[in-house]
Amino acid sequence: MKIICQKDLLVEAVSNVSRAVCAKSPIPALEGILLKAQDGQLQLTGYDLELGIVTTIEAKTEQTGELVLSAKLLLDIIRRIPAETVFITSDDKNLATIRGGASEFTIPGLSAEEYPELPNVEEQSDLVMKQGVLKSMIDQTLFAIATTDSKPVHTGSLFDIKDSCVTLVSVDGYRLALRREPIVSDAHTRFIVPGKTLSEISKLLRAEDDEAYLVVSQKHIVFRIGGYYVVSRLLEGDFLDYNAAIPKISKTTVKLNTRNLTESVERTSLLISDRLRSPIRLAVTDQKVQLSCSTAMGKAHDEVDCEMSGEAVSMGFNNKYLLDALKACDCDMVKLEINGALSPMRVIPLEGDSFLFLVLPVRVKNDD
Repeated sequence: MKIICQKDLLVEAVSNVSRAVCAKSPIPALEGILLKAQDGQLQLTGYDLELGIVTTIEAKTEQTGELVLSAKLLLDIIRRIPAETVFITSDDKNLATIRGGASEFTIPGLSAEEYPELPNVEEQSDLVMKQGVLKSMIDQTLFAIATTDSKPVHTGSLFDIKDSCVTLVSVDGYRLALRREPIVSDAHTRFIVPGKTLSEISKLLRAEDDEAYLVVSQKHIVFRIGGYYVVSRLLEGDFLDYNAAIPKISKTTVKLNTRNLTESVERTSLLISDRLRSPIRLAVTDQKVQLSCSTAMGKAHDEVDCEMSGEAVSMGFNNKYLLDALKACDCDMVKLEINGALSPMRVIPLEGDSFLFLVLPVRVKNDD
């Protein structure tokens, strides 16, 4: 193999593809990136047997060929090369030479034959979404994905597509995040995408009107985003019946400024740490939301004006879970719907149903 390519293009491609590379694996090839040079292009592939990322950049191909190079070492080298052009050559023994300016590195590679093949996805349904819309949907629900695998299916987000609408749902046992958008599709399907995949997809998406293409099969999903091809396995199992989990009635409704409440929760949380855990008490009464907290470090009290209707209520929350939900809201004003001190609180927009965050309360001791 013998190629010449632009350093900035190569660094960006290697950096993005590296996200699908194993840090440590019993299969050495999985710690590397597969480079394939042909027809004036360099194709780069990273794959950890669950998530694969492939992209292609322009390169002057003086000799075709393919080999696997350590992802970490390759990225470290090309980032530091003091030139705008990078030369990569390899010989019959998979020994690669990487050159740029006065710098030259010779590193061992592996045969491309040792690299596992990515799954061949047979198309079953094809969806098209604006990149900006898909990015905001992922970013607004990613925080509620379970990180422990006591129920592995909840370590991903559910895509529920029906009636020309896509609903994205994440749940971890303490909170639920739901985001809904209209879609031009007559598909009727449900699938669960791993949280790690969605996190990496979000980094590739741009907040703009360019389109992202989703191809779904029985066990895999492919995202085509700009010049990137991302393939991931899907999670299998019974996802929570989210419609049944959402309270349908409320005894208290609160409308208030999202930023004011967020900042108030942050101030009240200053006395809480990993070592000094304590819930935040949220009391709604007399057109005010009062927040308080007590730990060994001291006591905090804060309040925010609101528009309240219904019963006065006092309840406790994990400060992080409450903050995550508030920070995921993308609107100036927000509505809180509460059905008693021990029922989950709904955080929703004033108008429409584009998002819904459910935060479970925690019991708080009475100060009396």
